[in-house]
Amino acid sequence: MSKKQRSRYSLGYLISQAFKSLFRNGMMTVASVAVLMSCLTVMGSFALLVYNIDYNLDQLGSLNEVVVYCDTELTREQVEKIEIRVRLMDNVNEESVKLVTKEEVLIEERQKYSEFTDLFDQMDQSGVNPYPDTIIVQYEDNNKVPALQMELEQIEGVHKVQCRADLAKSIESLKNSIIFIFMWFLAILFLVSVFVIINTIKLAVYSRRQEISIMRYVGATRWFITTPFVIEGVVIGIFSSALAFGIEYFIYGAVYNTVSLNYGMVSIVPFADLQTYILAGFAIVGVITGIIGTSISLSKHLKA
Repeated sequence: MSKKQRSRYSLGYLISQAFKSLFRNGMMTVASVAVLMSCLTVMGSFALLVYNIDYNLDQLGSLNEVVVYCDTELTREQVEKIEIRVRLMDNVNEESVKLVTKEEVLIEERQKYSEFTDLFDQMDQSGVNPYPDTIIVQYEDNNKVPALQMELEQIEGVHKVQCRADLAKSIESLKNSIIFIFMWFLAILFLVSVFVIINTIKLAVYSRRQEISIMRYVGATRWFITTPFVIEGVVIGIFSSALAFGIEYFIYGAVYNTVSLNYGMVSIVPFADLQTYILAGFAIVGVITGIIGTSISLSKHLKA
């Protein structure tokens, strides 16, 4: 038998031994899976909570806008010249600059206040549109907003500049504080989860300490002893990840439906947009934790 064949046979034997051990020590396997699944579910739920909070604060963060109202007497050509000038200003996100014509504003207002049809009919008959052309601008730096506002107000043909910089700055500060606190909680939760899982796996390894000692005394190599346990850790991690993903799917779905129906002001990211990242994160954390827990738990029993 060639060296390659022996290596393949040994690996197949070790994998089979790992699965036999999982079934032979069924109670500890179930305990390890249950603990890891619970920890992953809690961590996943917490991470999704942080993500959705960040998402909603980002939505509010869209208040970093300056609205420029043009004089109603300006022609279309004059308004477009103002738009071009605004695009070239410092602290302006050029791609975000949007011109909303007075005709578009009138259509929006007509749809918004559909109960006042008589008023809009009178406007149509008189041919007078009282709404101004507006230019919506997103800025890049909060600290430079006063200078930008002053520069906009000095443009000929600009009637008024509306700015909500203070509110946007407060929301940005609140967002950073919440994310910082939640990320620390998430890190602590991860460390606690790893600690619990390692101790659970330690119990499984301790219950098989005699088996490990016998293998050492008959001359088994460290690699030969360790590999089946590491494979067990990987299998436990994968299985726990799959179960945690399934649980997270139903929990998140229930929360999504409840919030969407009863709290229209709050936006929840659909699970379909996040499921790939959640599954990958669960699998990575589950497998790595299983391997680390097994390795740490075995180290004491493998000392000569």
